Amino acid sequence: MDRARNFIPGPNQELLDIKPIRSLAPMFPAPMGVNINQSSTPPLVCVTPVGQFPTGFGGGNLPAFGSFATFNATVNGFSQAGTSANGAIDATPISAYKTRSSGLNGDGEPYSGNQTSASGRKAKKRSGFAADGSDGVKAKRPKPVYKNLVAGKELAFLPPQSNPREIVEAVHMTFEALRRRHLQMDETQDASRRADLKAGAIMMASNIRANVGKRVGTAPGVEIGDIFYFRMELCIIGLHAPSMGGIDYMSAKFGADEDSVAICIVAAGGYENEDDDTDTLVYSGSGGNSRNTEERHDQKLERGNLALERSTHRKNEIRVVRGFKDPAMVAGKIYIYDGLYKIQESWKEKTKFGINCFKYRLHREPGQRDGAAIWKMTQRWIQDPSTRGRVVLRDLSSGTESIPVCLVNEVDHEKGPGQFTYTNQVKYLRPLSSMAPMQGCGCQSVCLPGDANCACGQHNGGDLPYSSSGVLVCRKPVIYECGEACHCTLNCRNRVSQKGIRFHFEVFRTVNRGWGLRCWEPIRAGAFICEYVGEVIDELKVNLDDSEDDYIFQTVCPGEKTLKWNFGPELIGEQSTYVSAEEFQPLPIKISAKKMGNVSRFMNHSCSPNVFWQPVQYNHGDDKHPHIMFFALNHIAPMTELTYDYGVVGEETSQRAKTCLCGSLTCRGLF
Repeated sequence: MDRARNFIPGPNQELLDIKPIRSLAPMFPAPMGVNINQSSTPPLVCVTPVGQFPTGFGGGNLPAFGSFATFNATVNGFSQAGTSANGAIDATPISAYKTRSSGLNGDGEPYSGNQTSASGRKAKKRSGFAADGSDGVKAKRPKPVYKNLVAGKELAFLPPQSNPREIVEAVHMTFEALRRRHLQMDETQDASRRADLKAGAIMMASNIRANVGKRVGTAPGVEIGDIFYFRMELCIIGLHAPSMGGIDYMSAKFGADEDSVAICIVAAGGYENEDDDTDTLVYSGSGGNSRNTEERHDQKLERGNLALERSTHRKNEIRVVRGFKDPAMVAGKIYIYDGLYKIQESWKEKTKFGINCFKYRLHREPGQRDGAAIWKMTQRWIQDPSTRGRVVLRDLSSGTESIPVCLVNEVDHEKGPGQFTYTNQVKYLRPLSSMAPMQGCGCQSVCLPGDANCACGQHNGGDLPYSSSGVLVCRKPVIYECGEACHCTLNCRNRVSQKGIRFHFEVFRTVNRGWGLRCWEPIRAGAFICEYVGEVIDELKVNLDDSEDDYIFQTVCPGEKTLKWNFGPELIGEQSTYVSAEEFQPLPIKISAKKMGNVSRFMNHSCSPNVFWQPVQYNHGDDKHPHIMFFALNHIAPMTELTYDYGVVGEETSQRAKTCLCGSLTCRGLF
C-alpha cells in the first residue's frame, strides 16, 4: 500500500498546506548529453548556497580544485562568473542557517538538527616526546605548520583530466590520512580539538575539496552506498555542506520569484524518524529537540524546515544520507549515502516531549542501486548467517577461522574453487627458530604512545603504528608489532594483524573473474583485513614451475593510488613519506597460495583497488621475509568486492602479464 497516498492525519497531526510563492517546477541542470530545452517548464535562473561551513574552516578563497559547479553560485561571499540557459545569472545569497555549535553526541560528532546533543569530555593533557626520540627526554612535539598550498598540486598523482570519482576518492583519502595522523599526534600532546575537525580545517584552508558549489541532484563522483564515519567527510566531498545541520538547502529563482529548496538531508537518528522501510523515510524537521526540557520548543517553519516544505511543492530531488549505529564502536555512527528521494507529503504532529514537529515523508526515486538496503540485509546475515541465501558451503575454512567464511554462488552452477588446504599460517622454507630474532619491548602491561623507552615504538619511528581502535595510521617499509619477545600483554594495541581476521567474509562467484572476496561488515580505511597465507617459495622454484600458478604473491610495485595512501604530511609541515615507483624496492619474499591458503587467495586484481598490502614483522627479525598483511585503502561498504593491485607490469614480470578485467576507469589493461 502506498503510505503517502493513503495517509490520514491522526488527532495530533495537522496537514500542512503552505503554498510556494509560485507553483512552478524548476529546470535543474540537465545531465550531459540531455537537451535542456526539451522541457516546457520555466528554467532555473539563480542558485545560491545556503548554510556555510562553521567559523574557522577556511573557505575564504575560491576553491580551484574539484569544483563541478554546473551553474553560477556565490561561495563564501565570492561570486563565480557564469551564465545560465537564459543568460547571466543573478546570484543573491541569503542568510546562512547557523547551526548549534555546542555539544557533541556519543561518537564525538557535532550536534545537528537531527541529532540528540550530549555533553562532551575534555581531552586529557599528556606530555609528548621528541619526534626522533633520540635522547628519551620528554618534550612537546612541535606544533604543525598548516600550509596553504596551491590547490591541485597536492593531488598531483591524479591525471590532468581526472574523472569526478577519482577526485572524490583522492580528496577523501587525503582527509583520512590527515585525520589518522592528527589522532596519532593527539595521543602524545594536548588535544583540544577533534582530529576530524583539524583535518577538515586544513583541507578547507588548502582548497582541497570536491564538488564546490551547491546543486540539486547527484554529487558527481559520490556513489550510492558510499559510507562515512564523520560528518566532516560529507562536507569535504561536497555531498552535504553543513558540518552540523541535518538539512542542506539553497535559494533559487523560479522565473521571477525566489524560493529555497532542500538539496540534502542527513537522517542521523536523533529524532523520531521512521527508517525501517528502505524506500520510504519519514523525516523530522530541525529545532526544538533538546535534552534540556527548558530549551524544548515548537519547531518553526523557517530555514531548513521551510526549504523542505518548498521542496514538497517543487518536487525536486533531495540527496539522502542515512545514519546507523556503528557495530564496531560503542557510540559511533556510520553514514550511508542512499541516493535521491522526493518529498511526497508533509504534516505537523506532537512528539513524545509535547512539542510540535514538522514531518516529511520522502520516497526513494526508482531505478537506483541499493544503498541502505544492503546495510540492513547484511546486518541480518551477521545476526543469523542461516538467512544468507544461495550458499554453497557454510564455512569454507572448516573451523580454521573463528568466524565462518561463507561460499556463495549466485552466477552459475560451479560448486566451489579448485581443491586446496585452508590454513591461516604461513609455511616458511626454514623453521622460525632458525631466523634472526626480533628485539622485543620491556613494557610491563601495554605499549603507550610516546613512550621513548618502548623498543617497539622506536622500531616504528617513535610512534605506535596503530590507533587505539587498531587502525593503521600510514604505510611504512615494515610495521613492527609486538611479539613473543615482548613483555607486554596480548591486549597491547600494537598486536593487530597477528590476531587474524575479525570480519564475516564470503567467497563469491564473479561474472567473469572466477571467485572473489567481499565482506558483510563495513570496513574503515586503515583497518586490518587478512594476511596473505601460503607457502614461501624460492626464486628457483618460481622460475621453473610457476606457469600454472595463478596464486603467487610478489612484492612488485603497486599503482600510484596505493603508494600515496598516506598522502598529507606536507600539509602539516612534516616530511613526505612518499616513495615513487622508481624508488620502490621489492622484497625477495614470494608466497604461493595454490595448494594452501586462506581468504586472501580469492582477492582479485584491480587497477583502482580498495585494499593494499603492508609488510609486518612480529615473530622473527628477517625483514626480507615479513608477513604480508592487507589493510583497507579506503572505507569499504558491505558487499563490495575486496581487490588489491597485483602490481605494474615490468621487465621481470612481463612473462606473467595477464589481461585486466577490473573495469576501472583507470584500468591499465594488463597486470
